[in-house]
Amino acid sequence: MAGIYIHIPFCKQACHYCDFHFSTSVKKKPAMVDALCKELTLRKNEVSEPVETIYFGGGTPSLLEKKELEQIFKVIYDTYSVVAKAEITLEANPDDLSEEKIKMLAASPINRLSIGVQSFFEKDLKLMNRAHNEKEALDCIQLAKKYFDNISIDLIYGIPGMSNERWKENLQIALDLEVPHISSYALTVEPRTALKSMIEKGKIAPVDEDLARQQYEIMIEVLEKAGFDNYEFSNFGKPGYFSQNNTAYWFGKPYLGIGPSAHSFDGRKRSWNVSNNTLYIKSLEKDELPAEVENLNENDRYNEYVMTRLRTKWGISISEVESRFGAPVKDYLLQEAKSLLEKGLLEQKADTIKVSKKGKFLSDGIAAELFLVDLEL
Repeated sequence: MAGIYIHIPFCKQACHYCDFHFSTSVKKKPAMVDALCKELTLRKNEVSEPVETIYFGGGTPSLLEKKELEQIFKVIYDTYSVVAKAEITLEANPDDLSEEKIKMLAASPINRLSIGVQSFFEKDLKLMNRAHNEKEALDCIQLAKKYFDNISIDLIYGIPGMSNERWKENLQIALDLEVPHISSYALTVEPRTALKSMIEKGKIAPVDEDLARQQYEIMIEVLEKAGFDNYEFSNFGKPGYFSQNNTAYWFGKPYLGIGPSAHSFDGRKRSWNVSNNTLYIKSLEKDELPAEVENLNENDRYNEYVMTRLRTKWGISISEVESRFGAPVKDYLLQEAKSLLEKGLLEQKADTIKVSKKGKFLSDGIAAELFLVDLEL
């Protein structure tokens, strides 16, 4: 299978925590859509398999108008082989999702909405500088359910000033709305963001990692009790509603990243486009691909395998490590895993090594302890 990711680098306003590539000016949106279509055309030979997932991320893809979506879809369907029941996701902000806009999206090939709610409480939304309010968050989901079955919402935990009780209320609201998928992330303080600056100036309290961990554990308990499967560290789905796009990433499937700052992966090498809208557009106008390429060695590929699989409920397959990377690497994995198994941070059942419930919040750090740092074993 293959996937296509399309980065839409525009937002109405900048969220205080965001370090993704975007612009708050949409003047170049028509030229950007033309450039996206040009890149899709120029890179058609990079995809030899049928396309099973298409994902519009950003930025704010819900800023796209009907004619712009139609232009992009025409190029995709004219250029690539797309399976009949491809999962096609569009990220959307609540303030964009009027009933008219939702109906337009539902009439397009899009069959999955990922709605950036982040919180159902006004205080949290203002702290993060979100463009929507709590009423819009509630209303858009109720409207979307009239036209879409497959809906995911994003929630953020660990927000300064958000108590465990308010976090439980956030989760309960999501459950009451009966959405089948929830992606939830800890608020992270990234360099060169407004959030970092405001924390340094004492305008906002620092992020409390202990509280974030408590809220993550609350989330697992609440959502699993409600029938959700925590199939990846940050993702919870009802049966039949796991994100096919995200699952493909975690299983190392190839994908094509289109747009400024977008990354691509073909199993052996990774590439990424320039994070500059003007340079991206000008390059594509000259039929040039504005990308850098990194060839992954065996270490890189093994480390990525460990990192992504340990974040999932499926874990690491010992036999797969041996078949893909060789017996010495398998032996290295088992040796490095011993102490983590003894500490109860990992658990092993037959051919599978997984992060335990005790170690789940530490999964990225645990994965790093299993990494290869030298080709010579």
